[in-house]
Amino acid sequence: MYRPLLVLALGTFAVGTDGFVVAGILPDISRSLNVSTSTTGLLVTVFAFTYGVSAPIMAATTAHWPRKRLLAIGLLVLTLGNVLSATLPTFGLVLASRAVAGLGAGMFTPTASSTAASLAPPHQRGRALAIVMAGLSAATALGAPIGTVIGTQINWQATLWFVAALAVLGAAGIGTLMPTVPPAPAIRLRARLEPMKDSRVALTLLTTLLVFTGLFTNYTYIAESFDRATHGNGLTLAVLLFTWGIGATIGSLGGGRLVDRMPASRIIMTTIVVVSADFALLPLSSRYLATALVALIVWGICGWATLVVLQHRLVGISPEHATVTIGLNASATYLAIAASGLTGAAGISLVGVHNLGLFGLFFLLVGLLLSLIASRLILRARSSEPSGVRSRATLPAESAPEGPAQR
Repeated sequence: MYRPLLVLALGTFAVGTDGFVVAGILPDISRSLNVSTSTTGLLVTVFAFTYGVSAPIMAATTAHWPRKRLLAIGLLVLTLGNVLSATLPTFGLVLASRAVAGLGAGMFTPTASSTAASLAPPHQRGRALAIVMAGLSAATALGAPIGTVIGTQINWQATLWFVAALAVLGAAGIGTLMPTVPPAPAIRLRARLEPMKDSRVALTLLTTLLVFTGLFTNYTYIAESFDRATHGNGLTLAVLLFTWGIGATIGSLGGGRLVDRMPASRIIMTTIVVVSADFALLPLSSRYLATALVALIVWGICGWATLVVLQHRLVGISPEHATVTIGLNASATYLAIAASGLTGAAGISLVGVHNLGLFGLFFLLVGLLLSLIASRLILRARSSEPSGVRSRATLPAESAPEGPAQR
């Protein structure tokens, strides 16, 4: 099981590096293309918005494709987008090329997550999803910092060539090491959106959307919001990104292990409360390098643990719709990243770049409230089920304590 999961993690590493590295080179792109930093943030918005919108559409239109082919093509489209971004001469054309890269990411990541869930036995689903998601979080620990260093030492175009090389490597890994996985059952787009009629699913997706809007409102503009700690030094910024990424990797892997043993509701509440406190202190902790490092590792751990556990919650609510709901959750995550480019720019205008943590805190707290409501609905639905249908394979993560893997 682990070799295919590691190949999928390599692909999500390429996607994650593409999604996160732009924050580290944002000032360089801004200067090179003669646009403001806030306008340059639209590069993040367009990539993430295209991903979020295209993911369910591509899942519906490519349902009959073999998974292996779809995964490889997604990474090749991602490669094309980055090659165009690195070579096109104007901001408008570069912005359009980010949509191409976002389309490739939308083809790959939800398919990778659902494939991982299908390859693993039910009691190891959380761990399988965590391994694949660790590719994204490892991109924050290695890909984004390395790309930032490349951008500051050479130029930002070299960073995008680096991302393209990662995507080609991932596609090669899919082609040579990934076993044949049969296509998922064909589901029309309307049917893919059907699970959102379940209020438990809708509230969980809204939790993802709001929490990650809050988390990335600050991340998109991290070069500016932490400039007091970095003093504008690109290598110091790379260290901060590396620290955040280490926390993200710990959170992804740790969250996957915890949710196989503990109730999801308890983990989600704890991580959001802790990261909310962290964000409330960011205006102070972002002043100095030492406190910034602590703040970023807490931010990374809690944020990415929350994402893995929310995915697991969706699988537990409706295992038969796991492919669809995981894809919707990925869309919600990237729509949040898209929104963060706009909310971050608004926050800079309203409260200033060094107070973006307080602006993001609002979204975190609303997300926490929705998560608590979803937990109540999940427990209520669980208590109303006949005892004969409470199987170990389908038991939601918030269920009664009959065994750690069942909660």
